[in-house]
Amino acid sequence: MKLSAPIYHLKRKAKALSRQQSIPLNAALDRIARGEGCESWSLLAARHAAASPASELYQQLKPGDLLLIGARPGLGKTLMALELAIEAMKTGSRAFFFTLEYTQAQIADRFLRLGTELWRYGDRFVSDCSDGISADYIIKAAEDAAPGTLIVIDYLQLLDLRRSTPPLDLQVSALQSFARSRGLIIVFVSQISRSYDPQGKPFPTLEDVRLANPLDLAAFDKTCFLNESGLRFQTNA
Repeated sequence: MKLSAPIYHLKRKAKALSRQQSIPLNAALDRIARGEGCESWSLLAARHAAASPASELYQQLKPGDLLLIGARPGLGKTLMALELAIEAMKTGSRAFFFTLEYTQAQIADRFLRLGTELWRYGDRFVSDCSDGISADYIIKAAEDAAPGTLIVIDYLQLLDLRRSTPPLDLQVSALQSFARSRGLIIVFVSQISRSYDPQGKPFPTLEDVRLANPLDLAAFDKTCFLNESGLRFQTNA
């Protein structure tokens, strides 16, 4: 469904309306929902969740998968990865978010942008912003993760920054073995090379992934590339 504004903006608008007109928040939410063509806020939220590409994408993933999500800056690749984490938690699984890019406050803000609050997920969501993130670090942190746990790494290229860590191909190989042996899903957010030209092809491909050092991209079982209008999902042979 097409909303007039992101759902977190609509929720803020309802809170402001509640204060201005001294009406209960649920009444304000329902009024905003009717303006969007839904009878109630609960119906709007349900339709929005069902229409999310992340919901359909999550259904395509299975334990042991490595998924790469790639896009140029500002097109929502990290938000998509967090939406997948939310989808996993909806099923009762846990989700880990390892980021060398965001702070804890920024992570909480991204959840608001997705129309939910971070606190709702309790200990089912683990976020880690350590400067020491690497394959070994992730494996140790998630060593007790149950099958079905979804792990997001934001982002692939930052694993390759420190000389003290193994080469990127060895790190991805270690994470692949970890995922398959434990039945986990690992999502890698990835940069796209600046040479990629959307005028030449609408979606990036694996050959457009930005790499400073060699990496066998066949390690990724599935890919999801984003552009301004949507996404392209592919299972790699």
